Formats: sequence, C-alpha cells, structure tokens
Amino acid sequence: MIALVAAAVLTVAPGHATAATAVPTVAVGQGAAAAGFELDGALEPVRQSTVAAQVPGNVLQLLVQAGDRVAAGQVIARIDERDAQAGLARSDAAVAQAEAELRNARVHLERSRELRAQQFVSQAALDVAETQYKAAEAGLRQAQAGRTQAALARGFAAVTAPFAGVVLATHLEAGDLASPGRPIATIYAPGVLRAVVQVPGSRMALARSARRVEVQLPGRAQWTAPSSATALPVADAVSQTVEWRLDLPADAAAGQLPGATVRVRFVADAAAPVGDAEVPTVPAGALLRRGELTAVYVAQGERFVLRAVRTGAAVGDRVQVLAGLKPGERVAADPVRAGLAGATPAP
Repeated sequence: MIALVAAAVLTVAPGHATAATAVPTVAVGQGAAAAGFELDGALEPVRQSTVAAQVPGNVLQLLVQAGDRVAAGQVIARIDERDAQAGLARSDAAVAQAEAELRNARVHLERSRELRAQQFVSQAALDVAETQYKAAEAGLRQAQAGRTQAALARGFAAVTAPFAGVVLATHLEAGDLASPGRPIATIYAPGVLRAVVQVPGSRMALARSARRVEVQLPGRAQWTAPSSATALPVADAVSQTVEWRLDLPADAAAGQLPGATVRVRFVADAAAPVGDAEVPTVPAGALLRRGELTAVYVAQGERFVLRAVRTGAAVGDRVQVLAGLKPGERVAADPVRAGLAGATPAP
C-alpha cells in the first residue's frame, strides 16, 4: 500500500502521466433482487445506567474518569452534605421534642385516669387526655419518619455505582452544582453488548421471514449469529423504521466497544429472486466503507466523483446497490487508488 501511494504521487514525464494515475473501471451490472438484505447498525451495551444526583449541592469530588472500572457500590462522586447534615440535626431535635411531649402526655393520661376513678375529674377531661396522648404518639412517629428521610438524604451525598462496570462518560466536574436528576456519570457493563439496527417498515415482512440474522463485527470477516433477536413493537414516527436488537454472545462481544458500526444481514428463506425486479450490482471490492459511509467512485469524464450508495445483500462476489447507482455507469475497481489526487478513469 505504501509503494502504491508513493507511485501515485511521483512526478513523471507527461507521456506517462495517464498510465501512472489511470484506475481501471467496471460497469455497474444488473441482477435479480434477492429476498435478503443488509443494513448498517451499531453496538450498544445491554446494561447501561446514567447515575444522577438525588440531592442539591456542589460536587466536592469526582472520583472516576471515563474508562475507569468500578465495582458495585463504589463511590464515584461526593456532594456537599452540609445542608443534609443540618436537616438531620433538625430531625434529631424534632424526635427528642416529640419523645418529651409523649412522656408528658402519658403522665397526664395516667393522672387523669386516677382522678377519674376517684370522681375528681369528668369523663370529658379523661377523653381529652387520651386524645392528647394519641396525638403525641403520632407526632413521635412523624418525627422519626422525618429523621429517616433526612438520614437517607444525607446518604445520597455519596453517589455510588449501581453495578460493576466501566465508566462510559462523566457529565460533571468538581465544583459544578449538582441538582436532583442531573447526570453525573454513565456506566455500562462490558462484555454484554447488542447490535441495534433500524429496519425500514417496507422491509419488516422480509426481516421477520428471514431464515437467519447475522452480524459482522468491526475487524472481523466472519459473520456472527446473535443469541437472540427482538423487534420493538413500535415504529419511529419520523423515520418509519423499526428497531431490532440483536444480543451478541459473550465470546463475540469480547473486545468490542459500544458505538462501533456493524453490518447486519437478514438471510432470505430461499435464494430465489423476488419477482422480476432487478437492481444494480457492483463488485464487492469497488465499495469504499468508512464507518457508516458506503460509497463508490463513479467515472465522470476524465475524473472520479465520490458518491454515497445504499447497499443490499451480497450475491456471490457482487453486492446489490439499492440506491445511488444506475445500470451502465462505471465505477472504479480500486476505490483507494481512485481517491488519490490526479486519478483518472482508465481508457
């Protein structure tokens, strides 16, 4: 490859310029539309959580960074707890006050019962004492519940990881103001990934009737069968697509990163064409794939023009082109050479 690039940029005599930069082209063919099709998808974690603050306050410490591994329950951030500490102290005082009021109400009730037995107070006075005692009991339970709530709020000042995983991103820094619901960090469980692909509504019937579904992971030539495939029971109102989630086996997901682009193909139940429809086809080597972009270099006069295409299923060594090309057009057989400066279509 280095020698090829070097040869393309060397200065040569005018009589040999065409031979040095000429790139062979192939004609866009036409073939029967197969029942299967391929789509681009992306990897995402099966288990992912965005940890948010539950109490307001300044972030005193952010103890993790993106890429760090964390254990379940590990503290990932600390929020200023002085306000929560003051609330807990206030609740402790309220509990002490309620306990004193309950003791006083109990003594008053016992005295009222003794006096009533001796006919020194009326039944109404005894009823009032009993009511005051029950109110004091309820007041103590209320104060104890308030203390429990204050203690819980104080515990929220230490933000912990909900499960063992890897920090995907942090959303706050030390000194930032945290508020209830504001994200602090996103954590995912590695090794358990799934491929997500958006299937157009017009192809849902073909996808559901496919004999099998396969995923091609980045850097791998072979196709992987997912352990399970689930189509969500709702279509996107804007794109009119249905999301398919393909859970990957643990051995296949090892070493893969969330967000990576994958190729998903739905293999038809039979190899027979779909009706009499025909679609353009190009050799697989003529396609240029860069992330989610699939394109070809189309010959136009004495130059090449990069054109994005939407591909379908592979048929032998050729790939169906569902959009972007017409039969009879010529494309560069070597898209890498065609992308070099000065490249021209070979005669």
